Amino acid sequence: MDTQHDNALTHALAAIPGPVPPSGVLHAVIPHTSRFTVVGNHLAQHAELSLVAIGIGVHIQSLPAGSKVGIKALAARFPEGEVKIACALRELEAHGYLHRPRMRLAKGRVATRTVFCNQPGAVLRGGVVPVVGPAVRSTGPAPAPVREHLRVPEPAPVPEPTAVPEPRPVPEAVPVPEAPHAPVRLPSRTAPTQPRRPLPHPHVLTPELRQAAAALLADLRRHAEELVLSEQDVEELIPGVAAWLERDATTDAMRRALTADLPKPLKHPARLVRHRLTALLPPPLPGAHDLASPRRAPVTPFQTCDGCERAFRSHDPGHCRDCRARYGEAA
Repeated sequence: MDTQHDNALTHALAAIPGPVPPSGVLHAVIPHTSRFTVVGNHLAQHAELSLVAIGIGVHIQSLPAGSKVGIKALAARFPEGEVKIACALRELEAHGYLHRPRMRLAKGRVATRTVFCNQPGAVLRGGVVPVVGPAVRSTGPAPAPVREHLRVPEPAPVPEPTAVPEPRPVPEAVPVPEAPHAPVRLPSRTAPTQPRRPLPHPHVLTPELRQAAAALLADLRRHAEELVLSEQDVEELIPGVAAWLERDATTDAMRRALTADLPKPLKHPARLVRHRLTALLPPPLPGAHDLASPRRAPVTPFQTCDGCERAFRSHDPGHCRDCRARYGEAA
């Protein structure tokens, strides 16, 4: 058996057209007709993933939808331990191959699902990824080979004694039809953006408030050179500054709030000023009646019972409840 196998490879090696590489691997490429998975070289030859991560990524891509791919399931299938498998899954997640979005189920429960992307770049560009089985074949033209391949010809089929004609083989370029699946759009990796809060406005925008707010906004670039605002930006932000001034905020406090801890570099100074005017708006100052200490309810004093000398609460001296019941007094 070994000698026949070596002879077959030797004859196939001699049939390679062109020069044979003097060293390195040679590929015996036999076309698959069933049970195969297309894996991109961006995963199989990834420069930053470990060999364990690449192997687990190829294994997950070959599994049908619904298979268990958790740490426990993979550790029971392969000899690598849970720690090594967990590190490999984190690598795949960091490079966009593995996603764990939280999805709402039919009965309202929220569960974490595992989604494997065979082309992370297409997902990041916002493409629609169809949910298909593991054996996915592309209908586009095959990429140009980058390495020498050794093709071993398939043995000719032995004709059957019956007169039934053999089925014609499916050409390589024709894809095998897969079960239809509705395309789904993967959830965004970032949190949904919240609607922007409106800029605060004063109750009455008097000319004095407008002038003071415009002067404070125009003066910001003296204290932080990044906060250079245009005339249109100043006009739009005047109501926010006026709302601060209406609430008795001092100009020094506002200047510190708007110029402290600026990001480097600052690309949109007007947006930052608008955000801080909205998010850091102080509450109105409390009035004198709000700061007054609340009145305490009057406390009923203690009395000493004339019968048993037990202490009890009452505004008038006399007997306690037990002595009043004993002597037949009214409560």
